[in-house]
Amino acid sequence: MKILKTRDYNDMSRKAANIISAQIITKPDCVLGLATGSTPIGAYKQLVEWYEKGDLDFSEVKTVNLDEYKGLPRTNDQSYYYFMHENLFDKVNINPENTHLPDGTKEDAKAECEAYEALVESLGGTDLQLLGLGHNGHIGFNEPAAEFPKTTHCVDLQESTIEANKRFFASADEVPRQAYTMGIGTIMQAKQILVVVSGEDKAEIVAKAFFGPVTPEVPASILQLHRNVTIVADEAALSKVPKKI
Repeated sequence: MKILKTRDYNDMSRKAANIISAQIITKPDCVLGLATGSTPIGAYKQLVEWYEKGDLDFSEVKTVNLDEYKGLPRTNDQSYYYFMHENLFDKVNINPENTHLPDGTKEDAKAECEAYEALVESLGGTDLQLLGLGHNGHIGFNEPAAEFPKTTHCVDLQESTIEANKRFFASADEVPRQAYTMGIGTIMQAKQILVVVSGEDKAEIVAKAFFGPVTPEVPASILQLHRNVTIVADEAALSKVPKKI
Protein backbone atom coordinates (compact mmCIF):
# COMPACT_ATOMS: atom_id res chain seq x y z
CA MET A 1 0.00 0.00 0.00
CA LYS A 2 1.49 3.31 -1.12
CA ILE A 3 0.40 6.53 0.60
CA LEU A 4 0.94 9.92 -1.03
CA LYS A 5 0.59 12.76 1.45
CA THR A 6 -0.58 16.02 -0.10
CA ARG A 7 -0.82 19.58 1.19
CA ASP A 8 -4.53 20.09 0.65
CA TYR A 9 -7.56 19.12 -1.46
CA ASN A 10 -6.27 20.79 -4.63
CA ASP A 11 -2.91 19.07 -4.34
CA MET A 12 -4.68 15.75 -3.68
CA SER A 13 -6.87 16.24 -6.75
CA ARG A 14 -3.95 17.01 -9.03
CA LYS A 15 -1.88 14.04 -7.86
CA ALA A 16 -4.86 11.69 -8.25
CA ALA A 17 -5.52 13.05 -11.73
CA ASN A 18 -1.86 12.44 -12.59
CA ILE A 19 -2.25 8.75 -11.76
CA ILE A 20 -5.48 8.45 -13.78
CA SER A 21 -4.01 10.31 -16.77
CA ALA A 22 -0.91 8.09 -16.72
CA GLN A 23 -3.21 5.07 -16.99
CA ILE A 24 -5.02 6.58 -19.99
CA ILE A 25 -1.79 7.57 -21.74
CA THR A 26 -0.09 4.20 -21.26
CA LYS A 27 -3.21 2.22 -22.22
CA PRO A 28 -5.61 4.35 -24.32
CA ASP A 29 -8.31 1.65 -24.31
CA CYS A 30 -8.14 1.10 -20.56
CA VAL A 31 -11.13 0.34 -18.34
CA LEU A 32 -11.53 2.93 -15.58
CA GLY A 33 -13.63 2.20 -12.52
CA LEU A 34 -15.06 5.54 -11.44
CA ALA A 35 -16.49 6.94 -8.22
CA THR A 36 -18.84 9.76 -7.32
CA GLY A 37 -19.18 12.03 -4.30
CA SER A 38 -17.52 15.33 -3.50
CA THR A 39 -13.95 14.05 -3.14
CA PRO A 40 -13.25 13.03 -6.79
CA ILE A 41 -14.71 16.23 -8.29
CA GLY A 42 -11.36 18.05 -8.22
CA ALA A 43 -9.60 15.18 -9.98
CA TYR A 44 -12.28 15.09 -12.68
CA LYS A 45 -11.95 18.85 -13.14
CA GLN A 46 -8.20 18.48 -13.62
CA LEU A 47 -8.68 15.68 -16.16
CA VAL A 48 -11.10 17.89 -18.11
CA GLU A 49 -8.55 20.73 -18.13
CA TRP A 50 -5.86 18.45 -19.50
CA TYR A 51 -8.27 17.14 -22.14
CA GLU A 52 -9.10 20.70 -23.21
CA LYS A 53 -5.38 21.41 -23.58
CA GLY A 54 -5.03 18.38 -25.85
CA ASP A 55 -3.03 16.36 -23.34
CA LEU A 56 -5.59 13.57 -22.88
CA ASP A 57 -7.71 11.51 -25.27
CA PHE A 58 -10.70 9.60 -23.91
CA SER A 59 -11.91 8.27 -27.27
CA GLU A 60 -11.00 4.64 -26.52
CA VAL A 61 -11.49 4.67 -22.73
CA LYS A 62 -14.21 2.51 -21.20
CA THR A 63 -15.68 3.20 -17.77
CA VAL A 64 -17.70 1.35 -15.15
CA ASN A 65 -19.03 3.17 -12.13
CA LEU A 66 -19.09 1.75 -8.64
CA ASP A 67 -22.69 2.36 -7.76
CA GLU A 68 -26.03 4.07 -8.26
CA TYR A 69 -29.00 4.90 -6.09
CA LYS A 70 -31.92 2.52 -6.55
CA GLY A 71 -35.09 4.29 -7.61
CA LEU A 72 -33.66 7.55 -8.96
CA PRO A 73 -34.23 8.28 -12.66
CA ARG A 74 -31.12 9.21 -14.58
CA THR A 75 -32.52 12.71 -15.14
CA ASN A 76 -32.51 13.36 -11.38
CA ASP A 77 -29.64 15.72 -10.56
CA GLN A 78 -28.68 13.52 -7.58
CA SER A 79 -28.33 10.34 -9.63
CA TYR A 80 -24.78 9.22 -10.21
CA TYR A 81 -25.51 8.99 -13.94
CA TYR A 82 -26.25 12.73 -13.88
CA PHE A 83 -23.16 13.39 -11.72
CA MET A 84 -20.79 11.62 -14.09
CA HIS A 85 -22.14 13.43 -17.15
CA GLU A 86 -22.03 16.76 -15.35
CA ASN A 87 -18.48 16.37 -14.05
CA LEU A 88 -16.71 14.33 -16.74
CA PHE A 89 -18.49 12.52 -19.54
CA ASP A 90 -20.08 15.56 -21.24
CA LYS A 91 -16.81 17.49 -21.05
CA VAL A 92 -14.43 15.07 -22.77
CA ASN A 93 -14.44 13.00 -25.95
CA ILE A 94 -15.49 9.72 -24.37
CA ASN A 95 -17.90 7.55 -26.36
CA PRO A 96 -21.20 7.43 -24.41
CA GLU A 97 -21.54 3.76 -25.39
CA ASN A 98 -18.34 3.08 -23.45
CA THR A 99 -19.65 4.52 -20.17
CA HIS A 100 -21.50 2.23 -17.79
CA LEU A 101 -23.35 2.62 -14.51
CA PRO A 102 -25.84 0.38 -12.72
CA ASP A 103 -29.37 1.33 -13.76
CA GLY A 104 -31.14 2.56 -10.63
CA THR A 105 -34.51 2.50 -12.37
CA LYS A 106 -34.43 -1.29 -12.68
CA GLU A 107 -36.76 -2.74 -10.05
CA ASP A 108 -35.53 -6.32 -10.40
CA ALA A 109 -32.45 -6.02 -8.20
CA LYS A 110 -31.20 -9.56 -8.79
CA ALA A 111 -31.36 -9.24 -12.58
CA GLU A 112 -29.72 -5.79 -12.64
CA CYS A 113 -26.90 -6.83 -10.32
CA GLU A 114 -26.18 -9.99 -12.28
CA ALA A 115 -26.21 -8.05 -15.55
CA TYR A 116 -23.82 -5.40 -14.23
CA GLU A 117 -21.44 -7.97 -12.78
CA ALA A 118 -21.41 -9.75 -16.15
CA LEU A 119 -20.70 -6.44 -17.89
CA VAL A 120 -17.67 -5.71 -15.69
CA GLU A 121 -16.42 -9.24 -16.27
CA SER A 122 -16.91 -8.93 -20.04
CA LEU A 123 -14.63 -5.88 -20.04
CA GLY A 124 -11.93 -7.84 -18.24
CA GLY A 125 -12.37 -5.95 -14.99
CA THR A 126 -10.91 -2.52 -14.31
CA ASP A 127 -7.36 -1.43 -15.02
CA LEU A 128 -7.67 1.31 -12.43
CA GLN A 129 -10.44 1.62 -9.83
CA LEU A 130 -10.98 5.03 -8.23
CA LEU A 131 -12.45 4.99 -4.72
CA GLY A 132 -13.53 7.48 -2.11
CA LEU A 133 -13.85 6.58 1.56
CA GLY A 134 -17.05 6.87 3.58
CA HIS A 135 -17.08 8.01 7.19
CA ASN A 136 -18.04 4.48 8.27
CA GLY A 137 -15.41 2.90 6.02
CA HIS A 138 -17.68 2.10 3.11
CA ILE A 139 -16.27 1.86 -0.40
CA GLY A 140 -18.81 2.08 -3.15
CA PHE A 141 -21.95 1.47 -1.13
CA ASN A 142 -20.50 -1.55 0.65
CA GLU A 143 -21.57 -0.76 4.20
CA PRO A 144 -20.13 -2.26 7.42
CA ALA A 145 -21.44 -5.82 7.65
CA ALA A 146 -20.77 -9.29 9.04
CA GLU A 147 -18.95 -10.34 5.85
CA PHE A 148 -17.45 -8.87 2.69
CA PRO A 149 -19.98 -8.99 -0.19
CA LYS A 150 -18.34 -10.49 -3.25
CA THR A 151 -20.29 -9.30 -6.28
CA THR A 152 -22.56 -6.48 -7.42
CA HIS A 153 -25.60 -6.35 -5.14
CA CYS A 154 -28.42 -4.21 -3.79
CA VAL A 155 -27.65 -2.74 -0.37
CA ASP A 156 -29.73 -1.07 2.33
CA LEU A 157 -27.98 2.18 3.17
CA GLN A 158 -27.08 2.78 6.80
CA GLU A 159 -28.35 5.83 8.64
CA SER A 160 -24.83 7.31 8.80
CA THR A 161 -24.60 7.17 4.99
CA ILE A 162 -28.08 8.66 4.59
CA GLU A 163 -27.12 11.41 7.04
CA ALA A 164 -23.91 12.14 5.12
CA ASN A 165 -25.76 12.35 1.80
CA LYS A 166 -28.82 14.30 2.91
CA ARG A 167 -27.05 17.61 2.24
CA PHE A 168 -27.48 16.90 -1.46
CA PHE A 169 -31.26 16.51 -1.14
CA ALA A 170 -34.07 18.79 0.02
CA SER A 171 -34.44 16.60 3.12
CA ALA A 172 -33.27 13.29 4.57
CA ASP A 173 -36.62 11.78 3.57
CA GLU A 174 -35.69 12.20 -0.10
CA VAL A 175 -32.42 10.26 0.16
CA PRO A 176 -32.88 6.80 -1.40
CA ARG A 177 -32.69 3.96 1.11
CA GLN A 178 -31.11 1.46 -1.28
CA ALA A 179 -28.39 1.40 -3.91
CA TYR A 180 -26.78 -0.93 -6.41
CA THR A 181 -23.05 -1.32 -5.85
CA MET A 182 -20.09 -3.34 -7.03
CA GLY A 183 -19.15 -5.89 -4.39
CA ILE A 184 -15.88 -5.97 -2.50
CA GLY A 185 -14.79 -8.95 -4.59
CA THR A 186 -15.46 -7.03 -7.81
CA ILE A 187 -13.48 -4.03 -6.55
CA MET A 188 -10.58 -6.18 -5.39
CA GLN A 189 -10.17 -7.66 -8.88
CA ALA A 190 -9.02 -4.26 -10.18
CA LYS A 191 -5.42 -4.28 -11.38
CA GLN A 192 -4.77 -1.00 -9.58
CA ILE A 193 -6.77 0.86 -6.93
CA LEU A 194 -6.59 4.60 -6.27
CA VAL A 195 -8.18 5.96 -3.08
CA VAL A 196 -8.74 9.70 -2.63
CA VAL A 197 -9.39 11.11 0.85
CA SER A 198 -9.57 14.68 2.09
CA GLY A 199 -10.38 16.48 5.32
CA GLU A 200 -9.98 16.11 9.06
CA ASP A 201 -13.43 14.52 9.33
CA LYS A 202 -11.98 11.47 7.52
CA ALA A 203 -8.88 11.18 9.73
CA GLU A 204 -10.32 8.64 12.16
CA ILE A 205 -11.63 6.29 9.49
CA VAL A 206 -8.35 6.55 7.53
CA ALA A 207 -6.48 5.32 10.61
CA LYS A 208 -8.98 2.48 11.15
CA ALA A 209 -9.21 1.39 7.53
CA PHE A 210 -5.55 1.43 6.57
CA PHE A 211 -3.76 0.86 9.89
CA GLY A 212 -6.27 -1.26 11.81
CA PRO A 213 -7.41 -4.88 11.50
CA VAL A 214 -8.97 -6.16 8.28
CA THR A 215 -12.65 -6.60 9.07
CA PRO A 216 -15.96 -6.33 7.18
CA GLU A 217 -17.02 -3.92 9.92
CA VAL A 218 -14.63 -1.50 8.18
CA PRO A 219 -15.10 -2.45 4.51
CA ALA A 220 -12.17 -0.38 3.19
CA SER A 221 -9.77 -2.32 5.41
CA ILE A 222 -9.80 -5.12 2.81
CA LEU A 223 -7.71 -2.84 0.60
CA GLN A 224 -4.73 -3.63 2.82
CA LEU A 225 -4.68 -7.03 1.09
CA HIS A 226 -4.63 -5.69 -2.48
CA ARG A 227 -1.31 -5.88 -4.30
CA ASN A 228 -1.46 -2.40 -5.90
CA VAL A 229 -3.18 0.33 -3.89
CA THR A 230 -2.28 4.01 -3.84
CA ILE A 231 -3.91 6.30 -1.28
CA VAL A 232 -3.75 10.00 -2.09
CA ALA A 233 -4.75 11.94 1.01
CA ASP A 234 -4.19 15.42 2.36
CA GLU A 235 -2.47 16.22 5.65
CA ALA A 236 -5.78 16.65 7.49
CA ALA A 237 -7.03 13.19 6.48
CA LEU A 238 -3.74 11.63 7.59
CA SER A 239 -3.57 13.50 10.90
CA LYS A 240 -4.50 10.46 13.03
CA VAL A 241 -2.46 7.71 11.47
CA PRO A 242 -0.43 5.85 14.12
CA LYS A 243 2.92 6.27 12.41
CA LYS A 244 4.71 8.82 10.27
CA ILE A 245 3.98 8.90 6.56
